[in-house]
Amino acid sequence: MRINAEFDEAVMVRTGEMDWVPSPMAGVDRRMLDRIGDEVARATSIVRYAAGSHFSEHTHSGGEEFIVLDGVFQDEHGDYPAGTYVRNPIGTHHIPRSGPGCTIFVKLWQFAKDDADQFSLDLNSLELSADLNVGGVSRAQIVDRPQEAVFVEAWEPGTETELGDAGGVEILILEGELNHAGETYHRNDWIRLPAGQRTEFKSGAEGVRFWMKCGHLSKIAIPD
Repeated sequence: MRINAEFDEAVMVRTGEMDWVPSPMAGVDRRMLDRIGDEVARATSIVRYAAGSHFSEHTHSGGEEFIVLDGVFQDEHGDYPAGTYVRNPIGTHHIPRSGPGCTIFVKLWQFAKDDADQFSLDLNSLELSADLNVGGVSRAQIVDRPQEAVFVEAWEPGTETELGDAGGVEILILEGELNHAGETYHRNDWIRLPAGQRTEFKSGAEGVRFWMKCGHLSKIAIPD
């Protein structure tokens, strides 16, 4: 299966307009944003767990990171409410479930082999610092590695600036609106810019807050 697998092209997706696709487990549905592979895949998805649903126990052969968008995600390690960001490196394993139900944004098979940093944090409690070079922009960096950097950014209303990176950029909107070329993107919408492309965006009337990963799209690892 190949979905948005041309990584030299920009992709901007209104995820709320996508159909839910059933997974192999009852009560767990997906919106597939990009994918190379079948059930074992390099994948970026939005996944919805119905109340009381679960997924089979599994090991993260290529690593996993996710953001809880609503509800409470659960596994044997704890409960993760909306706004939690989790990184599970290669070799970790768990049994995902959700008693009350939840929706998560999840990326699979995208960890470097030497990245063993496993953690979770509350994105809602991050302290953002003003960007001294770009007015109206504040950010907090949560991952800083040679092959990737991960941030949360907040733009004041009407802020207009470029986004881009030599190694590509990926964005998930957490709150507010982001405008580009006459189109408006909202909460949970997803944007991917290829390596080397810079594109101008403008925040909406209430500003915007988003998760952003940079530098990770110049080399695409594919599961065996």
